[in-house]
Amino acid sequence: MTSAKSENRDKLRNIIVIGASAGGLPAISKVISGLSEEMEVAVLVVIHVSKKSNSQHIANIFQRNTGLNCRVAENGTPVKKGQLYVAPPEHQLMIKDQRLVLTRGAHENKYRPSIDVLFRSAAVHYGHRTIGIILTGLFEDGTSGMHAIKRCGGLCIIQDPAEALFSDMPRSVLNKIRVDYQAGLKEMPAILNDILTHPLPPEISIPQEVRIEAEITEKMMSDINEIKKIADHSDFVCPDCGGGLWAMKNDPVPRYRCHTGHVFTENKLHDLQDKNIEESVWVSIRMLEEKENLLLLMAKRENAEEDQEISEFHEKRLEDLRKHIDRFKTLLAHLNEDIHKEAPAAE
Repeated sequence: MTSAKSENRDKLRNIIVIGASAGGLPAISKVISGLSEEMEVAVLVVIHVSKKSNSQHIANIFQRNTGLNCRVAENGTPVKKGQLYVAPPEHQLMIKDQRLVLTRGAHENKYRPSIDVLFRSAAVHYGHRTIGIILTGLFEDGTSGMHAIKRCGGLCIIQDPAEALFSDMPRSVLNKIRVDYQAGLKEMPAILNDILTHPLPPEISIPQEVRIEAEITEKMMSDINEIKKIADHSDFVCPDCGGGLWAMKNDPVPRYRCHTGHVFTENKLHDLQDKNIEESVWVSIRMLEEKENLLLLMAKRENAEEDQEISEFHEKRLEDLRKHIDRFKTLLAHLNEDIHKEAPAAE
């Protein structure tokens, strides 16, 4: 006798996971325009929005453009066909045992929700039945997750970077992964409908390292022995918590993971180091200027008391401090110039 869970699994032919960032709302609306609640698919969406964004408002926008039933994802909700689930701000969205999993786990590449987290989870639990779609957006979120989908037998679709409002995300996938479809937004509904009329890709075994990383994110805890299977210890520390970073193996995007769960691409880690250096220089300038102000007060008091020898000593210290402050400000200006010169367009 077939269980209710098995029946639901049989009815749900595919999981479609969509990731987008800047310019994502209208892009996603066009992609889902050809999908209806009768289709044996469920759609999960991660879009980078402000922490204060209204997820229900986003779901309502999607609802005006599709026949799917659009709703905000809730922890423990069974994944059903004909539904579209939107990840709420400040939550990681995953899927396990045909149910949605929402956590306030660590940010990945400073994102929560993270496209990589959702894509990796869908790849592990739905394998060859997963369809990943990356649309307009900045930087690299989604490339590692799409790689996981491909390794687990799923399909990869990207928006044509030439059409995307912000091409970084689809271009990053295109440069690092063999995509199955590269198309404009108007073509995507027809592509999805065509895919759903053809047999599923062959089912393959889920790679151990993809499964391990998905489980680490889901449990919000790391086992050192498990991390050693998927990463090598690096010489860097986590900019968020100060823990040691591990360099992930076999990933098209160089990434680092810390024991508490923070994850950074190499490019993001580089940017954060620049930011931390700049902040440290500003702190040094502030401390020196506070010291300067204190010495000025002391010098004025000593002048009033006509202690000329001590006053001259403080004047010399003030002169040295001003030189140090000027050097730090010059350093800061050069640092910012170098950062802007080095910053390449994200691939």
